[in-house]
Amino acid sequence: MRLMGIHAIYAEPKLSIPGYNHDIYPYLLTNVSITSANHVGARTSHTFLCSKGFMYCVAVIDWYSRYVLAWNISNTQDADFCLSVLNEALRSETPRIFNTDQGSQFTSTTFIQRLQDANISISMDGRGRALDNVFIERLWRSLKYEDLYLHNYSDATALRDGMTKYFEFYNHRRYHQALNYQTPAAVYFQRSSS
Repeated sequence: MRLMGIHAIYAEPKLSIPGYNHDIYPYLLTNVSITSANHVGARTSHTFLCSKGFMYCVAVIDWYSRYVLAWNISNTQDADFCLSVLNEALRSETPRIFNTDQGSQFTSTTFIQRLQDANISISMDGRGRALDNVFIERLWRSLKYEDLYLHNYSDATALRDGMTKYFEFYNHRRYHQALNYQTPAAVYFQRSSS
């Protein structure tokens, strides 16, 4: 392929570049035992290719239960889009620690200020350390293999409809071995109500 000048179509690397002069926070989750819902929330973005271009999905997940608290898609990855997903997630519960990658949208002043205003400790993945946020990376893998690759959505509307169905399935009907074969919703609401 290299000799013929053929290139695969994929998102370009370095999508998680910190903004200029933005603060980077340390990773707070090393050797931390997550024992209840709303202890750690995490978010990251992922790029998906539709036949009409790239779409970005941002999701917030509860680490303990793997419950997806909020998500959305957009054709841009700006801080306001990411902030709206964060605000939706924080309407229901406030985690003690919130972990993100170091992308400029997550190191932006408005995003950081929203977390600080809610008295949430800020944690950030190390550069190039996808396993620092392993639960949400696993969510992206499940989404791709169980839905996106099977349906090959052609546009943003079809993608949104498909992802809405998938996240409903993921939260309420998909059993997880790590959760003693319970759904994320069952574990999340059982623990957050006690």
